[in-house]
Parts: sequence; C-alpha cells; structure tokens
Amino acid sequence: MAKQKRPLVLSYAGCGTCKKALKWLGAHDVAVDVRPIVEAPPTAEELASWIPKSGRPLRKWLNTSGQSYRALDKQKLGSAKDEEIMLWLTQDGKLVKRPVLVTRDRVVVGFDESAYREAFVD
Repeated sequence: MAKQKRPLVLSYAGCGTCKKALKWLGAHDVAVDVRPIVEAPPTAEELASWIPKSGRPLRKWLNTSGQSYRALDKQKLGSAKDEEIMLWLTQDGKLVKRPVLVTRDRVVVGFDESAYREAFVD
C-alpha cells in the first residue's frame, strides 16, 4: 500500500495567518510539508486539481488584501477570464490567498480552524 503523503501547506513567512495555521498544526501534532508560496506558487495543474477540492470559486483564491492584488488594474481584473486569473495565480504567489492546505481529499484556502479541526481532529 502506498505511504500516505503528508499534507502540504503553501505558506509565506511574512504572513501572520500562515504562522497561525502552522502553529495550530504543530499544536495538534500534524506533520506537514511547507512550501514557500512566493518562491514556488501553485502550478496550473495543481490549481486545476485543487480549486474543485476547495469548494471555492476561482476568484475567492485571490488574496484581496495584498499589494499584488492592489497593483492589478481593477478594470482588467473585472473583465479577466478564469484562464487569465489562473495564470496570474501561478506567476505570483503573493496573489494567492494563503495559507493553502492540501490533503489527499481536500484543500483549505486561508486559515479556518473549524476546517482544520474537521480534517485532522474530528
């Protein structure tokens, strides 16, 4: 039988929410692999797999409080097709809402303690 892969967390070191999520995981003895999202943003293939598992529409993957998002032209953003947004997410990790927690069967975008609890404790 294949060994269960550890959950993956795409995280940014300067992100308070990411730190909170990693602290929660550590406190619950959940071993994870951490990938720096700025240096290694999600690939198009990963997003194609992860977005449906997250249950979030594509635009809810955008980090709307970050500088990268604010730098986008609002008119361009409003008329952007999904393919264009996907491309932006693969090119700029700071544009992705974080952290992104990837388990075998689910993806949690942002830190949601109840979703983490459901994935690892309940």
